[in-house]
Amino acid sequence: MSLPVAAPARFLTAAAPGTRVVVRYRIDGGLTDALGHLLACDAGSCTIRTRRADVVIPLERVVAAKEVPPAPPRRHAR
Repeated sequence: MSLPVAAPARFLTAAAPGTRVVVRYRIDGGLTDALGHLLACDAGSCTIRTRRADVVIPLERVVAAKEVPPAPPRRHAR
């Protein structure tokens, strides 16, 4: 018997690549977030392209995930 898939993992596996998401997941010592575009998701992990790097997150560590609106336009330097 397999364990049921948590709602955040179901959302990520159903979301289309390119969707802008925020994913909260467990790390040693607490929780952290990844904000960016979903590149891929399979039964074991998802990959989020953040501003700094592509982040691969095991789905068993995900505690929350949702779609977020596009980033606001950058302001011009003064």
